[in-house]
Amino acid sequence: MTPRYMLDTNICLLCRRGGVTFAELDHGVVCSGERQGQNRDALAALAADIPVAPFDAASAKAYGAVRLATRERKRDALDKLIAAHAIALGVTLVTNNTADFSGYPGLAMENWVAPT
Repeated sequence: MTPRYMLDTNICLLCRRGGVTFAELDHGVVCSGERQGQNRDALAALAADIPVAPFDAASAKAYGAVRLATRERKRDALDKLIAAHAIALGVTLVTNNTADFSGYPGLAMENWVAPT
């Protein structure tokens, strides 16, 4: 099955609560203190349901163009990697923070949370 979508971290968190992604989620697990074990189990369950696509050479090449186009955004390092990964895979990024991803060349986005 060919993926059509990549879920941003905020969408994964909504799914986990019943309502990019993996590295950013794992960072949250590591920083969660006494809840780390519980959060690690929740992340493993999410990864079992939603495949994690490898960040490969094509993703790394897409990152160069994304980083150049948005070089004024110093603090958006993970968003740039997520955008590059989605571009390289040719998938639509599903995010509740479309403003955070504006200006990334070639990135298709959808917001499944915001009212239409």
